[in-house]
Amino acid sequence: MGNYDEDTAFLGQKGPFFVILFFLLNAVYISTGLHSLYIVFVGASPSHHCRIADGNLSEEWLKASIPNETVNGKLQPSQCWRYSLETVRKLSALGYSPLEVNLTDISLETCVDGWSYSTDIYHSTIVSEWDLVCDSEWRVPFASSTLYMGYLLGSLVSGQLSERFGRRKVFFMSLVAEALVILAQSFSNSWLLFCVLYFFVGTVQISLYITAFVLGSEVLSKSLRVFFTTLGASLHYCIGYMVLPWIAFAVRDWRSLLRVLSGLTVVYIPLWWLIPESPRWLLSQGRVLEAEAIMREAAKKNKVSAPAVIFSKSENSKYSVLDVLRTRDIRKTTFLCFLLWMAINIGYFGLSLNTSNLSGDPFLNCFLSALTEVPAYMVSTLLLKSCPPRPVLSAFLVIGGGFLLLLQLIPESLHTLALALEMAGKFGFTMSFTVVYIYTAELYPTVLRNLGIGMCSSAARIGSITAPYIIFLGTFNKYLPYILMGSLTIASSIANMFLPETLGKVLPETLEQMQKCKRKK
Repeated sequence: MGNYDEDTAFLGQKGPFFVILFFLLNAVYISTGLHSLYIVFVGASPSHHCRIADGNLSEEWLKASIPNETVNGKLQPSQCWRYSLETVRKLSALGYSPLEVNLTDISLETCVDGWSYSTDIYHSTIVSEWDLVCDSEWRVPFASSTLYMGYLLGSLVSGQLSERFGRRKVFFMSLVAEALVILAQSFSNSWLLFCVLYFFVGTVQISLYITAFVLGSEVLSKSLRVFFTTLGASLHYCIGYMVLPWIAFAVRDWRSLLRVLSGLTVVYIPLWWLIPESPRWLLSQGRVLEAEAIMREAAKKNKVSAPAVIFSKSENSKYSVLDVLRTRDIRKTTFLCFLLWMAINIGYFGLSLNTSNLSGDPFLNCFLSALTEVPAYMVSTLLLKSCPPRPVLSAFLVIGGGFLLLLQLIPESLHTLALALEMAGKFGFTMSFTVVYIYTAELYPTVLRNLGIGMCSSAARIGSITAPYIIFLGTFNKYLPYILMGSLTIASSIANMFLPETLGKVLPETLEQMQKCKRKK
């Protein structure tokens, strides 16, 4: 395979073909932003207490039947215990009022009659529908983790499928499958079925994200490639992320919310006729004539003349996952990328999933968490235009991890400052998330790029799978999740410095070019 950028230089850098494709691919990322974090609202836990199934008790006794307990320094009604209903009934029948009785002498019992949930914020969630509280509280982080378990499978499978069948086919199959599975999920009649379907949502969702990313990286011009992989894809993902809380605010029943999110995917159907296959992939498969046909169509749209022969025929080899680990240099690059992706995913998804646990309005908190990402994407884009990605990534990781480690030093009374530090940490993780995608894409050659990013994304799922449980540790010590995430992130920033630099280098096409680059380094 020759030098693709030189062979296609006649198309220019910002003609109509590239600009239209740039916006079409970016538009798809709005859907990934809408679908990635709806569990924040679907799996939210409304205020609740034990149900008192006795219509004969006075309002005074109904309120007194729930003991108070201290949680994070605040006195609130117990969510998992009540005073013995039999004893309360006897005291009420004897004419006693709660003020005349020492309630602490009454034995406690679990919520044997179920729970009563507040509908002030959420009309219905999977928590209130299937009683995922108290002894079943662990099922909520597990449900969140099933999405990232699906990410793990999708990251592995999508790379193999797109290398075999092409980026475009896998891209659209993933888009349609995601909408259908989310729709099916809205009809779940049990927590187990919800989790199984959520696993498949994750499988096709990450497949869509990675394949669209690789498709844009391979088809767009060199000047638009950086904008797409940073400000373009990431900013449009953020747009979907920012729109999500307002849709959830308007649709507060979890089943209806999922149906609305699924239905919005219909607007992407026309893209089948507008987005072409990756010419780089076609060339890697030896399908030179098809690649040239796409380039000639692009030349017409850009109003330039195409040469008689655009690409020369060449011998092509097939590659598998084993090739990503074949030599010492490639293994070193791959394993260091694994560590980076895991650490960044733990921090990013951990903080994103934690928005419903923060004080204040959950819809506004989610919006602010998404809004924090906008300047992060812009700063990342500006820096990557002139700065080497390796030290930039390390700096962002230090920022993200450092602010989280500082949280334990903030007094309890300074809630606003603590929230600001958490959002600053999210800012650092978002910038890291942006840079690591484009940095990884530049490290791997075309013949292994989709496989390489897919494997890194698979390794990252170990991080995102554990993220809900790391946040769950906050029920034992509120600072423990921040200490763990911050420490791991600082460690990964050091490991990042052992990777090669890519600034000013041509995007590698073959395995040999990737190895040669490392030997020079």
